[in-house]
Parts: sequence; C-alpha cells; structure tokens
Amino acid sequence: MINARPVIRTSCQIRSLVSFLCPPKFLVSSASASNPAGMDAPTGSHPAADALEDHSGGSSAVASNHGWQKVTYGKRRRQNQPAIPATGDQLSNGISPIERPNVFASVEQKAQERRRAIESAAVAASELRPPAAAAASDEDDDDSGSEGAGEAGQEKGEEVVKKVKQKKPKKPKVTVHEAASKIDASDLAAHLAEVSVSYESQYDIQLMRFADYFGRAFSGVSASQFPWTKIFKESPVVKIIEIPICHISEPVYKTSVDWIAAKSPEALADFVLWCLDCILADLAIQQAIAKGSRKVTQKPPSKSQVAIFVVLAMTLRRKPEVLSNLLPKLRDNPQYQGQEKVPVIVWTIAQASQGDLVVGMHAWAHCLLPLISGKSGNPQTRGLALQLIESILARPKARPILINGAVRKGERIVPPFALDLLMRATFPVPAARVKATERLEALYPTLKELALAGTPGSKASKQASQQIFPYAANALQEDNPSLTSEAANIFIWCLAQNSDCYKQWEKLHLENVEASISVLQKLSDEWKEHSTKLSPFGPLQETLQRLRDLNEEALSVADAGGNEASVKEADKYCKALLGRVTRRSTCMKSAVFVTVLAVVIGFIVSFNLESLDRKKLHELFSSFQSL
Repeated sequence: MINARPVIRTSCQIRSLVSFLCPPKFLVSSASASNPAGMDAPTGSHPAADALEDHSGGSSAVASNHGWQKVTYGKRRRQNQPAIPATGDQLSNGISPIERPNVFASVEQKAQERRRAIESAAVAASELRPPAAAAASDEDDDDSGSEGAGEAGQEKGEEVVKKVKQKKPKKPKVTVHEAASKIDASDLAAHLAEVSVSYESQYDIQLMRFADYFGRAFSGVSASQFPWTKIFKESPVVKIIEIPICHISEPVYKTSVDWIAAKSPEALADFVLWCLDCILADLAIQQAIAKGSRKVTQKPPSKSQVAIFVVLAMTLRRKPEVLSNLLPKLRDNPQYQGQEKVPVIVWTIAQASQGDLVVGMHAWAHCLLPLISGKSGNPQTRGLALQLIESILARPKARPILINGAVRKGERIVPPFALDLLMRATFPVPAARVKATERLEALYPTLKELALAGTPGSKASKQASQQIFPYAANALQEDNPSLTSEAANIFIWCLAQNSDCYKQWEKLHLENVEASISVLQKLSDEWKEHSTKLSPFGPLQETLQRLRDLNEEALSVADAGGNEASVKEADKYCKALLGRVTRRSTCMKSAVFVTVLAVVIGFIVSFNLESLDRKKLHELFSSFQSL
C-alpha cells in the first residue's frame, strides 16, 4: 500500500511546519527566514529549518517549480550517505550542516523498533493461527496503521498466497430401492447358512448377523434418502405399512422369513425389542437436533436405519405372536410411552397385523385404544390409532377371521377394560364430542361384537360376563343418557350369560337405585327384544321378586327420605315386569300342555283303544297332569 506524502507549496509553509514541530526558542526571526537558500544560515537559524531548506534545493528550485516543492522522506538518502567525521565547521548548536538531516534519527529509530516488534509479533501469531486467519490478521494490522510492515512487504515483493481447500468428492446418492435391488437372494441364503453353522445354538448372534447383512446392503443410503420420521408424520397409515419392506424383492423376502421361522420365540422377542430400541434412539437424536440441543447423550445406532426397519418388519410379519408376548412391556414401560413414539408403535402393530389380524387387533386394543379415550391423547394420535383399526377391519374377510379368533388362549382380543374405554369414547356427553367420535360410532358395533363374542352359556362367555358386569354397573351411574342406555344393554347381556350376575344385581340395587332403574326401564321398554335372551325366566322372576322385597324394606325405614321416589319408581317397574314374566310363564305352560295333549291324542288314535292296557293309559294321563 503506497502512502501519499504531503506537498509543501512555499517556504512560508516550511517555516510554519518547523514552528509547529520545534519549540519557540529555536525559531528564527522573520528577517532571517527571508534569506535565499543559497546563502549560509546565520548563527541564530534553526537547524531543522535549514535541513528542510537544504532538501528543497533553494529559491531557484522553487522558482523553477513555480513555487511548489515536494518534501521527500530522508530515510533512503540517509542510508546511502557515508559517515562524515566531525570538523570544526559547526554551528553554534554543535551540529554541522551535513548532519542536519539526522535531527529525527532518534524518532526514526524508535519507529523502526516498534516496526520490528510488530513484525515479530505478527510472525509469532501466524505460527499459531491457520493461514487464512493469519492473512486476515495481517490485513487488519496493515489497515490499523502498520504502515512500515506493509511497505517492507511491498518493497520485497512478497505475495501472500492463500491455501485453497480441496473439496471432497461427493458420494453418489443411493436410494432405498437401488440398494434393495442389489441384494442377491442366493448370496443371502449362503450367508444365513454359514451363520447358522457357525453359531448353531446361539440364535441371538445369528439374528444380529442377519441384521448386519442388511446393514451392509443399505449402508450407502443416507438419512436424507430415508427421512422416516417425516414420512411417518405426513403419510397415512396405509402407506407407511409398506415402508420400507415394499422395496425388498420376493426371493429375498421369502429367504429371510423362512430362516426367521426356525428361530426360538425368546430370541425373536429380544431381537424385536433391540430393533425397537434402535429406532427410538434414532428418533430421540433427531428430535434433539430439531430442537437445537447441543447435548446429544445417545449415540446413533451402528446399523443403517433402513436395515433395522426391514429386518423388524420381516420378523413381525412372519412371527406376529412375538408381539403379543411383548405387549405388557410395551404398555407399562415408560421407555415406549409418549406421544412422539406413537407413530413407531402404530407401524410396529401394523406389521404384526399383516401376519395375523387377531394379533394386530389384540395389540391395538391394549396399546392404542387407551390413547383414543384418554385425556392425554391428541388429534394426531387419535387419527393414527383410528386409521390403523380401520385398515385392519377393511381387510378381506376380516370380520369372520376376528370373530373366530375372538378368544385365544383364554384371553379375549378385545378385553373387558377395552370395551369400557370404547363405550365411553363412543358415547360421550354432547359437549365432549370430537371429530373422532363419528368414526368410533361406525367402528363400535364390530368392536362390541368382538368383545362379547362366544357361545351363549359357554365357559368363556360366563367368565367375560363376570368381568364386564362391574364396568357396565359403573357406567350406569353416569349422568349421560346415551352412555347409560348402552351400559344397560351390556348389563342385560351379562344377565343372560351368567345367572350369578342376578345375585350381583341384588347386592347393588339399593346402593345404585338409579342404575337399577335404567336396567328395569330398558327391560320394560324393549321386552320383546330382550325376552328371548333371558329365557327361561326363572332366575329373572326370582330376582324381580327379591328386588320388590328390598324396595318394601327400604320404604318401611323412617329415614328413607331422598331415595323414596327412586325406590317407588323401581318397585313400579319390578311389578310390571313380574306380571309379564308370570303371564309368559303361564302361556308357556299352557303351550306345553296343549302340545303334550295333542301328542297323546295322536298316540291314542293311531292304536286300537281296546288293545291298550287301561292301567298304562292311566299312568300316561297322570304323568301329563304332573306337568
């Protein structure tokens, strides 16, 4: 960088500069200042002024330059001048005319020392910093006043060359489909055969080597090519069910699932949990990055995420019963709870449902149904849960398959607590209705049928009625007409399946008179519909009579007070139902009598009366009268 030097136009300006730089006692008079430059300076003249006039070249030079004179820096000239020995021709101040330019030598020496210090500091800093940072610092030093260092660098012709970083060659992008298409079924079969021989009885190691194979196959697929969290969040359940298993060829899939089928359930359960843990760990890392957190405590999984999803999907589709054994852990362990983990759980259950609809329904009822009816649910989680159950019920022949498997290993696929949650979510108070309520109303009849499925009077039905009865009794106490009406229907179903429920009704009658009234009213209003289910009426008739006795006892108590009206209403329904039950019993007895009489008459007509033994005929009529 070239620094411009100021130009002194006249000798007057030279004198002004000298007066500014030097103390007043060294200044000369105005008369001596007007002497020509070619004359010797008087004794009282200032040496600095004389030196400047010597550099100017005299008045003749000024005249030749039209009064303009350039003042140059004397450092270069001084470097070329030889040392002059001291002589007697000196001025009064002890300085010879030749030494006049060295007046500012001390100032220049200090400037040089400062310059050297700056240069040495810059060199030391450049050794500690990267080249780019050092070059930037040098430029800042030059701009801030390091004039000497800049000039020295320019005089020497030094050039700062910045190191250009070479860009690393970008890896080619590999899609999931491209990586999957390169998997050879025969190579996979050979690998699995070798693994099975090397680790013959160690199924857990075999499964990990199985995952390693697919991990190497999908190692080139980056996270940007498989943004599974975004796909799960934005895509419908019907679409995410086939991700990423849809890219696996049929030979590779068949080779894999046939090999998986030979593994023990315990090893497969551990393998499924390991896959889920890897997926949830990756989910936690992505959420931490999205929130801008700098502290990521968990390490990313070593396997490719595509590979983990692929091997987990194939395992659950081939061995869906493994998920049934893991349901208690998935439902109770906080590690698998949380709104952000619902898409992963939905995808997992969907894979099992592809292999077995009954397992999928069972897992949905245990893990996802509580999210629909619970207060912790939100529209997104409710939507995912409803999409999954809708996709399960939409499968071909789904209803008969589910009805036939409604009870598996003594356990219902829609357990009693799930029916209670479903009933409360389908029949809420009007103010609590949401968009999902209408979808639940369409699903409720099928799900209720699964919860109550079974042969009437069978052991499974009796057991289910005993478990469902308390839920129905509690729902009858709610101040919600639609809910109490549905609960009364389920209450009556329990009575029809198990006569022990009548005794439980008798115990609850006075404690929950309003609930008992709902059941009695339902029976009275819909008698034709329920009478066939409750036949024979012996247990019902006994219970109604017992309820009337309890009502009379309650009314006889002096402090019946607030429940008196309710007890009277219940007694009214009991009396009306007793009348119907009695008339129905009488009619049935009459019908039986007429039927038996017709049979006897036909028997008599078909044979000769004379050939009949009167004694046998008398016994026949006697047995008929006993009916």
